Amino acid sequence: MKEEDNNIFSVFDELLPREEKEKLLNQRGKVIWMTGLSGSGKTTLAKYLEKKLHELNYLTQVLDGDNIRTGINNNLSFSEDDRKENIRRIAEVSKLFVNCGVITINSFVSPTEEIRDQARNIIGENDFLEIFVNTPLEECEKRDVKGLYAKARKGEIKNFTGIDAPFEHPSKPSLELLTEHKSIEESGNELLAFVLDRIKF
Repeated sequence: MKEEDNNIFSVFDELLPREEKEKLLNQRGKVIWMTGLSGSGKTTLAKYLEKKLHELNYLTQVLDGDNIRTGINNNLSFSEDDRKENIRRIAEVSKLFVNCGVITINSFVSPTEEIRDQARNIIGENDFLEIFVNTPLEECEKRDVKGLYAKARKGEIKNFTGIDAPFEHPSKPSLELLTEHKSIEESGNELLAFVLDRIKF
């Protein structure tokens, strides 16, 4: 083997910089981190945003409980430690997507400032857009499609956010969406306008 072959860190082995990938996609990678109570409309708005951005030729990836808890985090419970680990892994995955220039739309209760700050610190302040989907508890309970609040009220689900576990409102969200008296389209278009200004290359 030639001496120069021993250098495994040659210029040809370097990863392409993020800027090159964003240039290829004609977009800036960001994490749209949607937080709020269960039933607040986070996932519905995430899907709305994904569809609208796709129509505008933006590449996105939605992360939520359905594709995270059944996959990469299927070994985690809902204990306090496992909730933190759940968010840590989500943040690390999100960072990988952002470094490829992908717009990552996350929909997670993430109930405390501490847990959201953990995600922000991993992803990076400039790439982290915290969206507070602010829907009153009473409205979330009315929507209770999965019957989770009813079970929590009966004591069948322990440590359920909003019932016997706290939800801390973000102190300085990037955007606060007051959804109670608005249609999906109204809230969704408000979110879309906010995001578009920050992902244009």
